[in-house]
Amino acid sequence: MSMEKTLQLVFLNAGGSRVTISIPNPLPDLTAATVEEAMDAIINADVFVSAGGGLTGKVRAQLVSRQTEEIVVF
Repeated sequence: MSMEKTLQLVFLNAGGSRVTISIPNPLPDLTAATVEEAMDAIINADVFVSAGGGLTGKVRAQLVSRQTEEIVVF
C-alpha cells in the first residue's frame, strides 16, 4: 500500500477563473505561513499565465492524500 500526497495551490487569474498548481510530494513540515508566502511569490513573479491571463489572487491551498492498494500485479 502506498500513500501519495500532493499540495494543490488554487489561484484566481485575471479573468476571474480558478487555476490550480499541483506539487507532488511536498515537504512534510509545511506551515500555512510558508505556503502563503510561496503563493504570494508565485503571484508577484508573474511567471504563470493561464488562458484567462496571469495569476492575480489566492483562493486556497490544500494537501490531497491518495492511497493506492494493489490487488494483483501481472
